[in-house]
Amino acid sequence: MNMFKKVKAKSVTEYLASVPAERKDLMRFLYDFIRKSAPSLKPHFAYNMIGYGSFPYHNYKNKLIRWPVVALANQKQYVSIYVCAVENGKYVAEKHKKELGNVSVGKSCIRLKKLEDIRLNVLKKILRDAEKNPGLIL
Repeated sequence: MNMFKKVKAKSVTEYLASVPAERKDLMRFLYDFIRKSAPSLKPHFAYNMIGYGSFPYHNYKNKLIRWPVVALANQKQYVSIYVCAVENGKYVAEKHKKELGNVSVGKSCIRLKKLEDIRLNVLKKILRDAEKNPGLIL
């Protein structure tokens, strides 16, 4: 099963326009919220997601690429916020898992279905920590 909903967008504007109507408000809110919470991480279209900032990363082919510090993606069943940042040897998102609310959290991924499920004050702290500690060096 493919987790990612493929879109044919080539820019942030096209990506946001391609989001299904029932998720447009959520995606637009999160897009703006991430920009305000971590202003130094500039938005860009990357890897079928909206990326914010970037850092050098060796992908699965061991090729050096620029990977987003934070990324926002519309999936089939939910919205994902990827936070590629480590603080004191722990993934920032995972570190705050219990405080985030009614969301699913992996090491660097926060999955939510509606805005009411997430505690925005905790998400803001995570985004600010990511802004200060970009990358995945463990």
